[in-house]
Amino acid sequence: MEGNRSTHTHHHDDAHAHGHAHGDAHGQGHAHGEAHGHGDGRGAPPWHRIGHLLRPHGHEAADKVDTAMEASREGMRTLWISLAVLGATTAVQAVIVALSGSVALLGDTVHNAADALTAVPLGIAFVLGRRAANRRFTYGYGRAEDLAGVLIVLTIAASAAFAAWAAVDRLLHPREVTHLWAVAAAALAGFAGNEWVARHRIRTGRRIGSAALVADGLHARTDGFTSLAVLLGAGGSALGWRAADPAVGLLITLAILVVLGDAARQVGRRLMDCVDPALVDTAEGALRRVEGVLDVGQLRMRWLGHTLRAEADIVVGHRLSVVEAHDVAVAAEHALIHALPRLTAATVHTDHAHPGGRDPHAALGHHAGG
Repeated sequence: MEGNRSTHTHHHDDAHAHGHAHGDAHGQGHAHGEAHGHGDGRGAPPWHRIGHLLRPHGHEAADKVDTAMEASREGMRTLWISLAVLGATTAVQAVIVALSGSVALLGDTVHNAADALTAVPLGIAFVLGRRAANRRFTYGYGRAEDLAGVLIVLTIAASAAFAAWAAVDRLLHPREVTHLWAVAAAALAGFAGNEWVARHRIRTGRRIGSAALVADGLHARTDGFTSLAVLLGAGGSALGWRAADPAVGLLITLAILVVLGDAARQVGRRLMDCVDPALVDTAEGALRRVEGVLDVGQLRMRWLGHTLRAEADIVVGHRLSVVEAHDVAVAAEHALIHALPRLTAATVHTDHAHPGGRDPHAALGHHAGG
């Protein structure tokens, strides 16, 4: 296919319908032997989409769709369980705050309540992420999860500001803390509830590739340790140090700020399309092992919510026919799907080896901009 330039694109998730004929004109898309025209992807019955997914590469494509959908369902289950556990913990702590007047426990309770409420934007994001792509949102709605991560970061910041205000106000206007044993019990309950939720969220988030859910888990973990800090305030108050409770409240604020920085880093990197370099190395190695791939050019990857997308340039022999080059591209895409568990879509562009130093992309040189 000397002088020819081909791009092979397949999307292996239910968010993308295919309305193209699959022939030599790759710019017109692919239908693998029949037309799949569903407009913006909203009118296709489920069995039709599943049938199409099974055609390109056997069971693997359908497995990817099932995995992506199950990831959303697993994320939703985790959120509902977290909401129930943290809601119960917050209710118990709120009662004891009203009885004791502990500002340290108040800061911890507010933080726990905020953490429980972050399940709402994340839950909405997981539901939106299941919607099919259309002509306005051509990549689907996976980015809603990343936007939810931004809301979580803002929630953490707001809880830190409130905890700081409450602690400073109590330092300026001291007040005796009562029911210290109840405060200590509430602190232990807060730690236990938050640590359980943190482990569950972080484990699920890492398994399904959700940066927002991991950030939410880190938020819960900080809440757990700040709950333990309330014990220090209760102990200081028991010894007659009236400033102990608001001082611990300030320490809790510092702890919240630490987790705020970590969560902001994770969410910010995801919004900037940051990926682990190890994933890029894995993808490149998988492409180089495909028979017929002479070299690997540019390789791009990005997260959309908790799913990965990839774009890869491969070099094939210049004497291959269009059909043969396409077969290599399909094999390359298949290799990527096996190598990257969270990958649901890949675009593979084939270049031919150009003997004599002739650049097949010379016509595009004036668009490169340096």
